[in-house]
Amino acid sequence: MSGGADVRVSEAVRTFAMPGGVPVEVLRGLTLHVAAGESVAVTGPSGSGKTTLLQLIGALDRPDSGEIRVNGRDLANLDERARCVFRNREVGFVFQSHHLLPQLTALENVLVPAWGADAAEERADRARALLERVDLADRCGHFPGQLSGGERQRVAVARALVMGPCLILADEPTGALDRRNAGELMDLLLELNREEHATLVVVTHDEACAQRLGRRVSIRDGRVMDGNEKGQDDERC
Repeated sequence: MSGGADVRVSEAVRTFAMPGGVPVEVLRGLTLHVAAGESVAVTGPSGSGKTTLLQLIGALDRPDSGEIRVNGRDLANLDERARCVFRNREVGFVFQSHHLLPQLTALENVLVPAWGADAAEERADRARALLERVDLADRCGHFPGQLSGGERQRVAVARALVMGPCLILADEPTGALDRRNAGELMDLLLELNREEHATLVVVTHDEACAQRLGRRVSIRDGRVMDGNEKGQDDERC
């Protein structure tokens, strides 16, 4: 990884059809800049467009209009193969649910994004190093059902990092964890942000966690209401 991702969202509009065909405009000309290497909390009420924004930045969805640029590339103009390559090589996703495959060990789950990639042994070495970094070196051969909730989420973080992404997108990563495990997970994400130089964007409803990120972006009704509030890493989460 050569550095963090510079993310620029310009006048993004995204509309979904609800039951009965009624259109709902979730993002209404949203504009946002996240500098390379920055850590940002995205907050706002349910339904404000936070997760939709994350999906656009991660090339999981396309805007109806506007631009989503990551390191200068407009993701909306990439074909499906290029978008898939972008997601796999440049983005690490962490969700509230860990989405681990129950039939695979912790090490095998971390290596899922590397299936079919070059330098298989190098990736395996990185996967082991990441599991050691998240204090799970002795759990490499354990299956998800043999791990605690906090341990499963740390495996998911290691999986998100195995390809060396320049961008980490986390959607309510602490939502299913108790306070201690949530704090440890935020410690880990912030450490990776600093040491791996990956840009970190976290959607969260947790006030304590939001304050630990470098900046907070508040979204309401599909628009950025405040994007300059500074966070404070006070370890309350």
